[in-house]
Order: sequence, then C-alpha cells, then structure tokens
Amino acid sequence: MTPILYFSRNPNPRLAVATARHLAAPVRCEFAAPLAPGQADKFRPLNPSLRLPILVEVDGRSLWEADAIACRLSQMTGSDFWRTGAELPDMIRWVSWSRDNFMHACDMVHFERGTKQRYRLGELDEALVARGLARFHETAAILDAHLRRHDWLLASGLSYADFRMAVFLPFNDVAALPLADYPAVAAWHERLQALPAWADPFEGLDAPELPPLLL
Repeated sequence: MTPILYFSRNPNPRLAVATARHLAAPVRCEFAAPLAPGQADKFRPLNPSLRLPILVEVDGRSLWEADAIACRLSQMTGSDFWRTGAELPDMIRWVSWSRDNFMHACDMVHFERGTKQRYRLGELDEALVARGLARFHETAAILDAHLRRHDWLLASGLSYADFRMAVFLPFNDVAALPLADYPAVAAWHERLQALPAWADPFEGLDAPELPPLLL
C-alpha cells in the first residue's frame, strides 16, 4: 500500500501537495471532501476536525496539519527541505512568524475576498479587508527587508519556510494584495512560481476546481 495524501485545492492542502511533489515523495495524492454529505464517518477517525490535508501511512496511522505533514514527507524522502540540525531554529522562526504575521495578514484579506465569496459565507467586510491590508503592509515591509539580502528565507537556500510563508500568494488573483509595493517579496514570489511543484501542484491529478466566486 502507498501512503495517501488527502487534499483539496484550498491553501493548506495545496501547500501539502506542493511539498509532496517538490520532494517526489512516495505518496498517492487523492482529492477529498470530508465535509461533504456522507463523508464524515470515513474521515473523522483520520482527523477529528474533518480538515485537510491528511496523510495516511501504510500502517493506517494518520497525520494532519500541513506543517507536520511536510516534516514527515521530508523524513520519508531523506530531504533537508524541512531543515534539521543547526538551521532548524531559523526555519521554525520563519514558519512561526509567518503564521502569526505575514500569512495571517494574507489570510484575513483572502478570506473576505475569496473564501467567503466562494462558499457563500456572508457579505464582504471592507473593515476586515482594511485591517488585513494594514497588517499586510506592516509585515510585508519586514519580509521585504530580509529578502533584499537573501533569495530565500534561509541563507542556505530554499526550504519549507518559503512554502509556508507564501501559502496564500498563489491565490492573489482573488486577494489582490499589493505585492508590487514590495519588490523583493514580488521577486521571491516569482522564484517560487518558477518551481513546477509550486506553480501547479495539481498537474495530472483529479482535482476539481474551487467553487466560483459569488458575483
């Protein structure tokens, strides 16, 4: 049996699939919808929150949360994409900072302009968009200053921290975050987009498109 990576096209599942394909991990990527009618009983034993991504290994053990899955995929492939040793604290620093700062700001805007409109979760809240954009400018300035000195977040090169930090940027056609205001961040985003596994992690997979935006 091959390990199964259950995914959808949403940001964190996309992150897990991109990591798996970048590492050429020996997993089978399978589209799933745990919240769809009739699916909860299958997926609740794998993740009680019914959220994706989920990695199920050959012994039946499941692992959920994209960061944990990325760590495991790096172990499976013997890769340093998830750094170990002396660089581990620096990588964790950026992963942690992204979740509470840059990534959080991107999420605030994307949720209003994207997620709410796709899944009919209510009217767009311009006040929350404004708060998210203010936070984006604050955190993007910090990230831009760092990326003016480095091509990637770690001095040694590309790592999972870059994927984690950029998790919402592939959805910027909807979020419309002003990346052009931060040239080093924009250039870093372009470097990521040059990686096939990041640019289109779903190539060749059965991966239904996200619901259309509510017009």
